[in-house]
Amino acid sequence: MTEADNPSAPRILVDADACPVKEETLRVAARYQLAVVIVSNGGLRPSRDPLVRHVVVPRTPDAADDWIVENATPSDIVVSADILLAARCVELGVQVIGPDGRPFTEDSIGMAVAMRNLKQHLRETGDIQGHNPGFTKADRSRFLGEMDRLARRAKGGG
Repeated sequence: MTEADNPSAPRILVDADACPVKEETLRVAARYQLAVVIVSNGGLRPSRDPLVRHVVVPRTPDAADDWIVENATPSDIVVSADILLAARCVELGVQVIGPDGRPFTEDSIGMAVAMRNLKQHLRETGDIQGHNPGFTKADRSRFLGEMDRLARRAKGGG
């Protein structure tokens, strides 16, 4: 049975441009036999895995975000570092996890958006430089643990 055969089956949707945990996502998805939809504006090598589908969107701002929001359902899991995309998905009742393994929830998304906006303002005014801290082994480990938990719950395993 494919994703098209059962549109209500849980999937993992990956905001793939600059996503450091694509391989980890695919490993967890394979363990739980979850379909994966990798959304990007190009440049990714297609997978031969029948559970993995690539969606290439136009190279316009927010095209991948818009596709994910328009196609995500509450049974899905979205992987994204984009806090504004996470907020849109949480509003739809979709489970969202960042590449650092931190889930975005109804309880946490408001503060995440506020911090994102504050940091953007401070960068624009020159009060801080750079963006986010580097991706660490601890982030990768936390992601694997949380993704495993979300995947198990999506498959009905608690």
